[in-house]
Amino acid sequence: MVRDGSKRETAGIRAAFRALRHRNFRLFASGQLVSLIGTWMQTVAQSWLVYRMTGSALLLGTVGFASQIPVFLVSPVGGLVADRYDRRQIVMATQAASMALAGVLGLLTLGGHVRVWHVMTISAALGVVNAFDIPARQSFLVEMVGKVDLMNAIALNSSMFNGARVVGPGVAGLLVAVLGEGWCFMLNALSYVAVLVGLAMMKIAPRGREAHEPPIEALLTGVRFVWSTTPIRSLLLLLGLVSLMGMPYTVLMPVFADQVLHGGARALGVLMSAVGLGALAGALLLATRSSVRGLGRWVATAAAGFGVSMTLFALSPIFWLSTALLVPTGAFMMVQMAASNTLVQAMVPDALRGRVMALYSMMFMGMAPLGSLFAGAAADRLGAPWTVAIGGVACLAGAIWFAAQLPVIRSEARALILAQGLTGGDPVQEIVGSGVAVDQSVKTPVP
Repeated sequence: MVRDGSKRETAGIRAAFRALRHRNFRLFASGQLVSLIGTWMQTVAQSWLVYRMTGSALLLGTVGFASQIPVFLVSPVGGLVADRYDRRQIVMATQAASMALAGVLGLLTLGGHVRVWHVMTISAALGVVNAFDIPARQSFLVEMVGKVDLMNAIALNSSMFNGARVVGPGVAGLLVAVLGEGWCFMLNALSYVAVLVGLAMMKIAPRGREAHEPPIEALLTGVRFVWSTTPIRSLLLLLGLVSLMGMPYTVLMPVFADQVLHGGARALGVLMSAVGLGALAGALLLATRSSVRGLGRWVATAAAGFGVSMTLFALSPIFWLSTALLVPTGAFMMVQMAASNTLVQAMVPDALRGRVMALYSMMFMGMAPLGSLFAGAAADRLGAPWTVAIGGVACLAGAIWFAAQLPVIRSEARALILAQGLTGGDPVQEIVGSGVAVDQSVKTPVP
């Protein structure tokens, strides 16, 4: 019996990492893990640099706005490019551009010439790069692992992102305290070498060429598909609400570390690492799943849990309690984001994947800058704790609304998943987990 239990445990571990059986994904994962640690180091160091130079919550929000508003404005073009051109080449180009921008910021900081407008300009340029990178990267996953292992690849990709979030902020906090922000930026620039080498070593089968619509019409085709597809529209609306009202709490983290919890750069690193630890746990939990069944309920529950955890964090004046509360905050946040990503990709046809993932990017990252600007302005008037608490309550309200939509969207979501043949497990299990087996004769075409 012990031996059988051990075998099941081993099989479960293998299932959780099954996307790694693909050589291309292994190359991608190894490079990404190194690069993402550098990215999180830069994120924390940049926030602390701006706060140290200005002491202003409003300017922290403004820098966040500058870095992410291009994603909202330019992502549709990035999605169209991802649907028409070689996605690996696009990702290589965006990674090279990100490396150059990190190097410039590092040199300016180490030379003592950096100003807030430099940080804003480089952040905005990086936002434009991300507007092309995110749709291409998300669409590229299916080319690396195929449809069967796509759900697992999304979860593992999120695990890497958040594993790096555990390590990167802590390292950044130490480096900022000892050496200053500039070395974090330079190490981030160096970290991109790993992902560029991994991408160059991949062997990717060429995608089939399709007739191209005029660009404007092609963009509108993606928008019309999302707007007329109720399950995807509902997922993206909830994602947009959480990004607008909930995600800006990270922009205000330096204020919490300094003014509320009376720490400093090291405290900021610990707080951000706590978020990453929780998010890593949430992503690994999703990686153990082999089916999309029940993910709709997971999205609703995670959005509600995120709102409650974030509100409690906002009200805490104690460092260790705040740190502990950020662990479930990060876990719930990641479960909602990764589960939404999985469900959207399960329902979208390949020909529209880039454009739909661009709209996902707009909701995930593009709404956050508006939230950052709002949060910075509100924190100057109401204080950071009240601003974050209001955002948490809004996320809870959105979760309740989405939960009420689940019975309405069940049938359409089931038909979409079967039409795409992307279930990541038993193809007759429905998306929102009502527990009712799906009629295998259902082959409703995608609207």
